[in-house]
Amino acid sequence: MDPSLYVILDRAVARGRDLVELLDAAVAGGCRLVQLREKEWPSGRILPLAERLRARCTAAGATFIVNDRVDLALAVGADGVHLGQDDLPAKAARPLLRPGMILGISTHSVAQARAAQADGADYIAVGSMFATRSKVEFELVGTDLLRKLRGEIRVPLIGIGGITHDNVREVIAAGADGVAVISAVCAADDPRVAAERFVALIRGARGLTPSRPPL
Repeated sequence: MDPSLYVILDRAVARGRDLVELLDAAVAGGCRLVQLREKEWPSGRILPLAERLRARCTAAGATFIVNDRVDLALAVGADGVHLGQDDLPAKAARPLLRPGMILGISTHSVAQARAAQADGADYIAVGSMFATRSKVEFELVGTDLLRKLRGEIRVPLIGIGGITHDNVREVIAAGADGVAVISAVCAADDPRVAAERFVALIRGARGLTPSRPPL
């Protein structure tokens, strides 16, 4: 799993664009970690799309994650599932997953990040870094939380929330292994170019990133 650029595909944010086409553009731009986020459609309705996205990721060598829905992730053979603080707890979800499946957890505090690591998270999302319109009820924690966590969290830390080309270097410099973006790619005029620029900016900021504690 390469967490550098984590593109979250959200039908509501995509402005009517086809998610498969958005996936292809993101991958062409260098993204290798993709999440399907669907807050409205039931699992049965989203299943065919999830299967197409999963197949596309497999062909491209990208990692495919399903947001919230363990059942859908298992049904389509996803590489993993991402859970929020109000979803199935990590301790309860982990036994349901196939061996080797990735478990990502959203966190908004030091205590939540510690608990996620202890409960077996393979990566930890930290946010919101900045104000965002992609999530109505977001909790603004800023980059300071990343700095606090970097010294003790061994799994990859992914900054999320309001990340743009203008502030992504700040997030990497604070200790993130990567960034998750939704509208910055899904709603961009040219999603491939947007992804390419993120990848270049992240690579350029790598020398500023504090080291992760040893495993």
